[in-house]
Amino acid sequence: MTRASGYLTPDALKALVANGEIDTVIVAFTDMQGRLVGKRISARLFVEDTLDHGAECCNYLLAVDVEMNTVTGFEISSWERGYGDMEMIPDISTLRLAPWLPGTALVTADLKWLDHEPVVQSPRQILQAQIDRLAVHGLVPFVATELEFIVFDDTYREAWAKGYRDLRPATDYNIDYDLLASTRMEPMLRDIRNSMDGAGMYCEGVKGECNLGQQEIGFRYAQAMVTCDNHSIYKSGAKVIAEKHGKSLTFMAKFNEREGNSCHIHISLQGTDGTPVFADKTAEHGMSKLFRHFLAGQIAAMRELSMFFAPNINSYKRYVDGSFAPTAVAWGLDNRTCSLRVVGHGPGMRVEQRVPGGDVNQYLAVAALIAAGLHGIENELELEPLTEGNAYVGDAPRVPTTLREAAALLSQSAIAREAFGNEVVDHYLNYARVELAAYDSAVTDWERIRGFERL
Repeated sequence: MTRASGYLTPDALKALVANGEIDTVIVAFTDMQGRLVGKRISARLFVEDTLDHGAECCNYLLAVDVEMNTVTGFEISSWERGYGDMEMIPDISTLRLAPWLPGTALVTADLKWLDHEPVVQSPRQILQAQIDRLAVHGLVPFVATELEFIVFDDTYREAWAKGYRDLRPATDYNIDYDLLASTRMEPMLRDIRNSMDGAGMYCEGVKGECNLGQQEIGFRYAQAMVTCDNHSIYKSGAKVIAEKHGKSLTFMAKFNEREGNSCHIHISLQGTDGTPVFADKTAEHGMSKLFRHFLAGQIAAMRELSMFFAPNINSYKRYVDGSFAPTAVAWGLDNRTCSLRVVGHGPGMRVEQRVPGGDVNQYLAVAALIAAGLHGIENELELEPLTEGNAYVGDAPRVPTTLREAAALLSQSAIAREAFGNEVVDHYLNYARVELAAYDSAVTDWERIRGFERL
């Protein structure tokens, strides 16, 4: 074991395989949609071969829609290119137990082409590129993601059979900070918390949220890549554990007309020596000059990078005035009506980005946060005055209200193309075009209810 309980060294894994405690190793990565995908590999083969050489997977895994349909328009993968392979190269620092799966370990992989060049469009590589840009400035990003979900007393297969209609929420009323009704879910919630700790994470706790059956499990902040790797594993594992308890849970941004699922992202920077760089007790609001530039970059770039914070059609239905989901591109001190909420003090000073929902691809969102911050730092942007009071009724620019609007802004973004490169921007713009085409052609229940008889 290494670092925290649950992480494995190669030697520890080999010992567990030899004594029969581990028989399967999952080699996985996060796809465009934020899902954990990969292969289950015989533990014996993994320690004898895959550990050193990796495993192959089809390159269409970064070129499909949510339904796993092959779609056109992606440069890296198509019928014309023959749908060849990519390499999944295990990052051994991520090797860990997966306590919710018997006899199983899990490792996060980086994606490379068969000539060993990185797949620049892969979410983990996109984030790594931005971390490397920060490193040039002697800076290291630290991040925490606060991921909300709604729990139902139906299994996933039962929910599917019902067409996701008439599901029974795990509670009957608003349970924000509630300790009574939330206890009905505690066997499942406790299993998730303890299982994630057993996989090397640091669970801080759980609290009820406003929607029926809604909860948030929080984890300790860590370096950006560690947090983002953990986020995918937690999200996938939580669904498996819910199923074991005869329940299901959803991270979709807006399940119904009540409160949506957020994924607030906290970010701060440190020097390579561990020195916090966002705080300055002699400056206004205790904010350093570098922090002010970083925050100014967030304001300047937020609208055109919004597709990385809100990647799906449904994402934009969260943004309702007075709902605790942000609609204004503004910053404030501990002000939850703003999209950027500055909290903490001294070494704990940070900014909370409140735009992402539970459906976010965390690698892309954190990469966008870093890119926006670097835009502010490198151009020494001046920070606008803070917003006091209700940002919902102010005159600040607004968060995009549709994926179509966000994609149009991204397509014209010089900040995005400079930070991520045309290959990355064009890849994710095609993802948006695919989703929009599918949505535009769908006939919905809303249309049938309004139009079947009365039109």
